[in-house]
Formats: sequence, C-alpha cells, structure tokens
Amino acid sequence: MRIALGVEYDGRRFCGWQSQPGGCGVQDALERALSGICGHPVRIAGAGRTDSGVHASGQVAHFETSSDRPLTAWTRGGNSALPAGVAICWAQPVAEDFHARFSATGRAYTYLLMNRPTRPGLLNGRVGWFHRPLDLRLMREAAASLVGTHDFSAFRSAECQADSPVRELRHLNIEQRGDLIVFRLAANAFLQRMVRNLVGSLLYVGKGKHPPAWLGELLASKDRSLGAPTFAPDGLYLTAVEYDARWRLPAASSALSESLTAASPHV
Repeated sequence: MRIALGVEYDGRRFCGWQSQPGGCGVQDALERALSGICGHPVRIAGAGRTDSGVHASGQVAHFETSSDRPLTAWTRGGNSALPAGVAICWAQPVAEDFHARFSATGRAYTYLLMNRPTRPGLLNGRVGWFHRPLDLRLMREAAASLVGTHDFSAFRSAECQADSPVRELRHLNIEQRGDLIVFRLAANAFLQRMVRNLVGSLLYVGKGKHPPAWLGELLASKDRSLGAPTFAPDGLYLTAVEYDARWRLPAASSALSESLTAASPHV
C-alpha cells in the first residue's frame, strides 16, 4: 500500500529535508516515526529537498507499507512519535504509480523578508531580514524578465545535481505588507538554491546597486559568479506542490504568510 502525506516543518530544527548519516533530516524523523507505527522499516520520498533552515507548509511525501492501519495512525499516531517542529497534516492512500516527486507538475515557494532597520526578534529564523529600504517598483520590473522558460544557470548552486538548468518560472509576485515583503514564486520545478539566489539578486536591484535590466542580463549570462550571494534560508517556505487532479490530494494551506504577518506587531 502506498500512502501520500502532507507535511509541514520548521527548518531551523533540521539539517534539511534529505536523510543524513547523523539522522538530522526531516526525512529521518519521519522514517523513524512511521517505521515504529508500521512495524517495519519504511523509506520516505519527498517532493522537494529543502536545504537546512528552509521551512515547509506544503511538503508532500509518500511511503510504502504492508501494514493495514487507519489514516489516523499516520497523522495522530505519526505526530505523537515526531519531534517538535515537524507534523503530518494529512495522509491518503494513493495508486502504486504515484510518486511525490516525479508525479508533481509544479512547486510554489514563498519568501518572507523583514525590511526595516532593526533585525527581527519575534520572527527570528522565520523571516529573512534586510536593513535598507527597498524599491518594490524596481524589483517588480526586474522580476518580469525572469518569468517564462529559461536556462537558470545564473541562479543555481554549484552543487546542484539537476540534469538540466532549464525551468519554467510561472510567476514571481512581490508585495508589501507593512514591514514584510512577500515574494511568491511558482515553477514546474526549482534548481538547488534557485529561490534564494533570485531573492538575493532582486535585493541588489531594490537597493539600487543595479538597474532592473541587470537581472535579465544576469539570466542571459548563465554565470552564477556574476550574481548576488545566496540569501539567508530563514524566510523561505515550500508552500505547495501541484499534482494532476486525478490523484485527488488535499490542497495546500494558503494561510502561511497571513499567519506570520499577523504575528508581527510592526505590520
């Protein structure tokens, strides 16, 4: 039997999604918890391999089991065995040909940036921070050149193992809510550290270091060394993974940024 899961986690408590020798990955925590419920070892496959410090409100995973359990065993039972900072939001049986990663048709990320002179206290680790004022008009103009199907080599990590750097960036929206700047990105898939590299380069435009046209030139160069440094993981969230309707999976929650915005006394 194949079971799909919806998972959320606080990336500060783990060394990323992927299993590590020391057992510090989100995948490791889930495998330990679910293996205890199944009564046999299980392996979890996730839709996206988030880095250390990156959060998720809409991660999707799946595993195989020969044990017949009610769905509450995977949610309430699984959560009782998981450490603080990670939770299973839903569980659902799926067909044997479903794969959390390879069946996905798109992913969405949100980056929350605190833009004020002083660093965040209440939201420390849950939002990124930049101390100088940013021009959203310039950043939006620059972002427009990135939307579409492109070679995103200029925004991929040197360690990225993707077969191709070509991705379809479906939208990149930037809005401001008081002290928070919210970046929303959706694509068919993302390269390693692509979102953080995009945000870092957009900040170069927003603070006036480069004009908006620079981002299009950087994209065309396919040269990562010409871009801004990789921005902090703190404010990055995997918010949704898209699948064909035939899988009948629950929709990801859209309340992430609203809840964090409400938590800040400065917005």
